[in-house]
Amino acid sequence: MARSIPPDRFDALIRAATRVFLRQGYRRTQMADVAEELGVAKGTLYLYVESKEALFEQALVQADRVESIPTPRALPVPTPRAGSTLRKLRARLLRDGQLPVLQAAVARRAPADTRAEVDAIVRELLGLLSAHRVAIKLLDRCAAEFPDLARLWTEGGRGGVMALLESYLRQRSAQRRIAPVVDPVLAARITLEIAAHWAVHRHWDPAPDPRFADDAAVEKGVVELVTRAWMGDLP
Repeated sequence: MARSIPPDRFDALIRAATRVFLRQGYRRTQMADVAEELGVAKGTLYLYVESKEALFEQALVQADRVESIPTPRALPVPTPRAGSTLRKLRARLLRDGQLPVLQAAVARRAPADTRAEVDAIVRELLGLLSAHRVAIKLLDRCAAEFPDLARLWTEGGRGGVMALLESYLRQRSAQRRIAPVVDPVLAARITLEIAAHWAVHRHWDPAPDPRFADDAAVEKGVVELVTRAWMGDLP
């Protein structure tokens, strides 16, 4: 008789594996570590995935999924072919990595209300990074072991955001609608790093400060700081 598969086991497996990959990185993580995290025998994992490579691809592709991760029809999930994970990550970036508010602002000749425009841009950036924070952290953690994935994120993900921010800052600064920006590239990177810390990295702070646990309050503070800096009215 075939062994029954608990309906929520695949979801629990991928989330457990993600936690272990985040803690230990890809190379140090063993299937036994994931089994221990999940509370099952190591052999049980191979009912669901063929290898650690398959497990990592699932963790990356399914990262940040709010709803339950569905169990694939065919189990175990096979070891991905060469280039498979890279293609899936590229597809995710194209599908979910867009910033329509910022893109529209760059294409707009001039806003009716620059402060409101800046406010909306910063909120959108924080929202995008927050929505994909597990995948971003996973890529950061395992970048050394997957240079092609890291390059795609650095150049195609972060690089695309940087280019848009730089274009916006250069354009609005030239129009004198925001404070003068001497180095738009540096200003764009600083803005992105501020957003990334508060939207992504603070959630893995080894000594979290309870004062920064409220997401809404953090968003409000970051938006206020960046908006006032861009507008040139910091005290």
